[in-house]
Amino acid sequence: MISSKARMRILSVHNRYNLAGGEDTVFAAESELLRNGGHDVETFEVSNDAIIGVGGAAKAALLTAYNGNSKRAVGAAIDNFRPDVVHVHNFFPLLSPSVFDACGSRGVASVWTLHNFRMTCANGLLFRNGAPCMDCVGNAPLPAIMHACYRNSRPASAVVAGMIATHRALGTWRKKVDRFIALTEFAKRIFIEAGIPGDKIAIKANFISDPGLSDPDVPREGAIYVGRLSPEKGVATLVDAWHSVDYPLTIVGDGPERGVLEARAPDNVTFAGWQAPGEVAAAVARAQVQIIPSLWYENFPMTLVEANAAGTPVVASRHGALESIVEDGQNGALFEPGDPNDLANTVRRLFEQPEALNRMRLAARNTYKSRSAPDVNLSKLMDIYTQAIAERAK
Repeated sequence: MISSKARMRILSVHNRYNLAGGEDTVFAAESELLRNGGHDVETFEVSNDAIIGVGGAAKAALLTAYNGNSKRAVGAAIDNFRPDVVHVHNFFPLLSPSVFDACGSRGVASVWTLHNFRMTCANGLLFRNGAPCMDCVGNAPLPAIMHACYRNSRPASAVVAGMIATHRALGTWRKKVDRFIALTEFAKRIFIEAGIPGDKIAIKANFISDPGLSDPDVPREGAIYVGRLSPEKGVATLVDAWHSVDYPLTIVGDGPERGVLEARAPDNVTFAGWQAPGEVAAAVARAQVQIIPSLWYENFPMTLVEANAAGTPVVASRHGALESIVEDGQNGALFEPGDPNDLANTVRRLFEQPEALNRMRLAARNTYKSRSAPDVNLSKLMDIYTQAIAERAK
C-alpha cells in the first residue's frame, strides 16, 4: 500500500464522455490511487450515453448552465457519504456547475481538476481553423458563437458560451470552488488570464502506475504516434514529415482523418488502428521515440506520461503545454508546430545520435519518477485536499 497522510473521505464526481478519453482514465486511476493509499472513496458518475436523440440533446442543452436535478443528486451523495472533500473531474454537460452549490451549501470543500479549457473556451481546446485561438480567454465568449466552435453549430455553441458567460458573471469559479488543479504551468497561466485566482490553482501532473523498465535486451525500432486521428492532433504534419524520413513509423489510434492520412502516407508508415492499453504500452516501450505533433496547445496528454514511464523520449510541438513538459535535448526534443520539415530534421538528428537517445531515455524515465509516479501524485493530492478544506473553513 502506498503511504499517505491522515485518512480522508473523498467523493469523486465525473461526467463521462460517449467515447472514453484521458479524463475518464484519470478519474478512474486517481480514485483507485486514493483507495490504495488508505482513503475512503466513493464515486458519483453520469454518462453522456444518457443523451438519446434530439429530445435528449435539447434537454441536456437547457440544463448545461445549471442542472438543479444534478445539484440535488450530488447533494444526496454528500449527505449519505459525508466526505471531507468533493473532487470534481468533469461536470459538462449533464452535471453542470450546480455541483459546486451542492458542496457549498453543505460546507464541504471542493476541488476541480481542469482537464481541458472548457471554463473559458466552448470547444475546450483553444483551437479554431487549424490553429490555437485565445479569443475568448478572459473575454465574453461571443467569438465561440460566431465561429460555431462547439460541434460546428452556432446554437450548440451558444449553449456552451452561455454557461461560460453566466458563471463568469456570477463569480462561480472565484467564489464556489476551493481549489483547482492545473496540469502544467502553461495551463495555470491560461486559467489565471481567464479569471481564476492564481492562489487557488495547484499544479499536479497526470500519472500512471509504474510499468517498470523495459527489457534493455529488446531492441527499439522506429517511431510511434498514439492518439486520435483528428485535425488538432497534427498527424497530417507527421505523415508529411515522413516522406523524407527513412525510419519506420507506427500510428496507433483512429479518428475522422484516418482515411485521408492513409492515402497520403509513405510506405514506411503503418496504421495499427485502435489497440488495447497493454498493447499500446508494449509498442511505446519498443519505439525509439514517441511523436506528439499537436497543433492545439494540449494540456497533459496521457500518451506523454506513458512514454516517460517507458523511458521513451518524446518529440513534440514547441508550444503550449508540450513546451513546458518536454525539455528540449534532455528528456526529448521539440520542433516547430505544423512544420513537417523541422519535424523530419529533428527526428533524423535524433536517430543519428544513439548515445544522445540513450541519455534521453534515462532522463525521460527520471521525469516520470519525479513527476508522474503514483506516490508523488498521492502526496500532491492530499496536500491539495488539505488546502481546500482549510479554504472552506475560513
